[in-house]
Amino acid sequence: MSSAGVRDLREGGRWSTAQRLKNDALYLLTISALAIAERFPPRAARALGRGLGLVAWALAPSLRRTARANVTRALPEIAPRDRAAFVRRVFRELGGLLGEAVGALDPRRPLAPLPFLPGSREVLESAIREGRGVVFASAHLGPWERVAASLVAAGIPLTVVAREPYDPRLGRVYTRLREARGVRAVYRGASGAGVALVRVLRRGGVLGVPMDLASRVASIDAPFFGVPARTAVGPARLALRTGAAVVVGSAARAEDGSLGVSFTRVATSGSEADVTARINAELSTRVRAMPEAWPWMHRRWADA
Repeated sequence: MSSAGVRDLREGGRWSTAQRLKNDALYLLTISALAIAERFPPRAARALGRGLGLVAWALAPSLRRTARANVTRALPEIAPRDRAAFVRRVFRELGGLLGEAVGALDPRRPLAPLPFLPGSREVLESAIREGRGVVFASAHLGPWERVAASLVAAGIPLTVVAREPYDPRLGRVYTRLREARGVRAVYRGASGAGVALVRVLRRGGVLGVPMDLASRVASIDAPFFGVPARTAVGPARLALRTGAAVVVGSAARAEDGSLGVSFTRVATSGSEADVTARINAELSTRVRAMPEAWPWMHRRWADA
């Protein structure tokens, strides 16, 4: 195990004293901010989140550099003189989405579900009716937690695959966020997680798997925005082994600019690499349609 891995609790390591102090401070700051923000009206929580996003933009030069490098690589149509402003808007928008998610923590507040865009519900329900389960490949695009809550509210038998956070205490916060709206989650590093995922599909359920970010799981190189990127192969592998249908879904904009939920069926012919490439192609199209609502500061490509 690497020296970095020894200090990662998810890999059986231990924090150093300095890490513990830093993580304790971050945890206390997080729960304090949540305790305040979740009592704000939704519009105020979103405004507060946007402000925090701009603070993060100002205080995190390394994240700004990563975001600009990714934008340069994937969105060459954005002129060099406009990239800095675009990255600033990304931080602001993602902060606002965080504020919106925090506003959903209180289950006493009604949540306005996102509507299905034309034809999308039919795509998803047709896949469900086949009876072999549905692998729902998604992205951290726009209000992704609200997408999951909207599907549950519509009666879709959804279970999401989640990654354990570096601090287990934050995992309890994430669980609270999801359970407040009835979203079930399977943590991929938990004992028996693989069996649990197969059971969801064999029951005919919908298994939501975010696939747009790099992660420490079995991965292959597949084009993302036309550039090879390490991409989780598990969703394609599950679908091919179980016969489950594959759909790609996310928040998307209607013709009038409003947000809704959109689904597209993906063919499962060919190899794991073929299916993974098709999923990435669809995710790339979706992110390109809403570029300011995706985390460009993430190291999606190995040399970013």
